Amino acid sequence: MTETASTQIEADRLPTFAEATRVWFKIGCLSFGGPAGQIAMLHREVVDERNWIGERRFLHALNFCTLLPGPEAQQLAIYLGWLMHGARGGAVAGLLFVIPGALVMLGLSIAYAAFGDIPLVAALFFGLKSAVLVLVIEAVLRIGRRALRGRAAWALAGLAFIALFFFAVPFPAVVLTAGLIGFLLPDHFSGAAHGRAKDGPPALLDAVLEADPTHVRRLSRSARRGGIMAVILWVLPVALLLPVGGVFGDIAWFFSKMAVVTFGGAYAVLAYAAQEAVNNYHWLSAQEMLAGLGLAETTPGPLILVLQFVGFLAGYRAPGALTGIAGGIAASALTLWVTFAPCFAFVFLGAPLVERLENNRALSGALAAITASVAGVIGNLAIWFALHALFRTTTPVRAGVLAFDAPVPNSIDPWALILTVAAAVALLWLKLGVPRTLAVCAAASVLLRLVGGGL
Repeated sequence: MTETASTQIEADRLPTFAEATRVWFKIGCLSFGGPAGQIAMLHREVVDERNWIGERRFLHALNFCTLLPGPEAQQLAIYLGWLMHGARGGAVAGLLFVIPGALVMLGLSIAYAAFGDIPLVAALFFGLKSAVLVLVIEAVLRIGRRALRGRAAWALAGLAFIALFFFAVPFPAVVLTAGLIGFLLPDHFSGAAHGRAKDGPPALLDAVLEADPTHVRRLSRSARRGGIMAVILWVLPVALLLPVGGVFGDIAWFFSKMAVVTFGGAYAVLAYAAQEAVNNYHWLSAQEMLAGLGLAETTPGPLILVLQFVGFLAGYRAPGALTGIAGGIAASALTLWVTFAPCFAFVFLGAPLVERLENNRALSGALAAITASVAGVIGNLAIWFALHALFRTTTPVRAGVLAFDAPVPNSIDPWALILTVAAAVALLWLKLGVPRTLAVCAAASVLLRLVGGGL
């Protein structure tokens, strides 16, 4: 088949670039609900309603993106955009998935920095922090149901929790070790696929691929170019800022590291990110980290946008000429840059090889083992948040290789406990959903402040 003929097939079958851009923008503005809700929305828009992508190819792409570090829902949008319109399609899909939420998060970060000390505003954030703890617990339950299949998976999740919480083993070491175990012993772990494809009418892309088998091969060239460009754009600011040092050099280096170890989604990496940002860099407090996660839960886009909040506060409080709102905006932009540029690199560079990964047992085992360990990682996050949300004081425990923080029992915050129980009832029993649960807890916290009997 000639290139002219194959191009005509694509023009006849696939949506136009403008049509796809409108859909990606819609998804970016409405992608609430964390990774599960975002993936469901992508599926509804491009598979169910428009039949652009077939079920099997959607699931295959999703499983590949799950294997990558970074926000899998955004990477799935990049992958699907690339399949239809090459590297520019993937770039637009990925950018529009992030930009609306990032703009909202920037506005909320500015408001928090400027007005967070006002009593009613502080009460609102107090309610959000209590609800966040329940959201993390719900994530442990959700991922555990999907990932913990068999004794090996349970054992790996338990070991991951023990290593992180009691022995302070670095998060990257835990995840990489789990992946290596799964790679070497794939038969001991269930596949981490997100489901089986259903039969249905052929999708537009499937029709293109059937008529023109060279479609993906041609797109692979643009993917490699896009991946190399993404790597350059990612590394360049880090290389320029590292010699300078200071807060902005630390931000470039730290969040670049985050970008390559965020296996398992935002919840999995937040404990590591929070502990480093709070304890080592002192950019914010544990309570502020909880508030930032609450804000990220209320915005569209990837939950990992909470790192933008961390970067903003680091820049807002940075010493030197670039500080305050200007420093916060600059640090926020830098955080977004080094967090999401790698996502484009990973997808574009891996896309030409993705078809070879579908039936690879070793890689499937690595993915399943990482997913199992993530249940333990998020369990560690839940305990870390609980210590800082429910207790006013903790005490460090250090004995040999043991290294963890224990709560001081008489420092428990009764109002935080009450609001956390209310959030659990709203989310886990009444099934109100994340936005309404957050709203209920925030409103209850403000009411307690207004009546003067709490907080």
